[in-house]
Amino acid sequence: MTTQAILLIAAVPDALLDRLASAWTVHRLFEQDDPQTFLADKGDTIKAVVTRGDVGVRKEVLEQLPNAGLVAVFGVGTDATDLNYTRSKNIAVTITSGVLTNDVADMAMGLLLAASRRLCQGDSFVRQGKWLNTAPTLGNQVSGKRIGILGMGNIGQAIARRAAGFDMQISYTSRSRHDALPYAWHDDVQSLARDSDFLVIAAAGGESTKGLVNADVLHALPKHAWLINIARGTLVDQSALIQALRKGDIAGAALDVYEQEPQVPEELIAMSNVVLQPHVGSATHETRQKMSDVVFANVEAFFKADDLPNAI
Repeated sequence: MTTQAILLIAAVPDALLDRLASAWTVHRLFEQDDPQTFLADKGDTIKAVVTRGDVGVRKEVLEQLPNAGLVAVFGVGTDATDLNYTRSKNIAVTITSGVLTNDVADMAMGLLLAASRRLCQGDSFVRQGKWLNTAPTLGNQVSGKRIGILGMGNIGQAIARRAAGFDMQISYTSRSRHDALPYAWHDDVQSLARDSDFLVIAAAGGESTKGLVNADVLHALPKHAWLINIARGTLVDQSALIQALRKGDIAGAALDVYEQEPQVPEELIAMSNVVLQPHVGSATHETRQKMSDVVFANVEAFFKADDLPNAI
């Protein structure tokens, strides 16, 4: 144990916590009865912060850590961390890049298939004994359909590769056009929506993309189209989505993320044409172990004053 102190903002896998605690002093802010008093008392001893991508670290917390030089994010999302503040204070930020791409892309295709082929309904149909008396409802074909991908970063490209295996027609929109990719480009998400049977959201969260998928985008989707979101809940105007589902403007939605997690609107829970998951896109044993290794490697490099492997 050393006097180098880490502030843990939110729970992480036990194996990572144990590994961090075996090397450095770890303070768990989320377990403090009075976080403000704790920060006032111990804030100046903290050298590094570890947090999850969905939780981040608020500016108000960072302001009480005058000696912090690192925010190590367990995940790839930085929308919950004030990057303007970290830059202004020369606080490095690292993410677990390169290790969760495949799992999240797998989840996107899993949600797409579950939604269109009614896999959740089929499971319930069999368990409830309904198959003994009637035939199941038909689903919708996936192969050969049009998939629009919002965000063509690492995860978007991984989704596209999987979609190609289903002979899907692939289109996308992103911050910039990727001329090397063999997919159709759209200038904006509304145009992409009009030409999509499945609109899959794989873009980064944050203020610049908040509510990007709004009522106009949802209205542009064909009535038989499905919305799939494995990115951040904030990209979708959740109220507009509920209205679109209620009115039958779209066929349905399959969601792994929400505006205010873990709160999921009762309206979504009650709808049979909505598939819901508890933000588990990267939740496999293999990937969580790799993510833990990356976080530890970045913290270790920071305390050794080495180059950070995954700095943004």
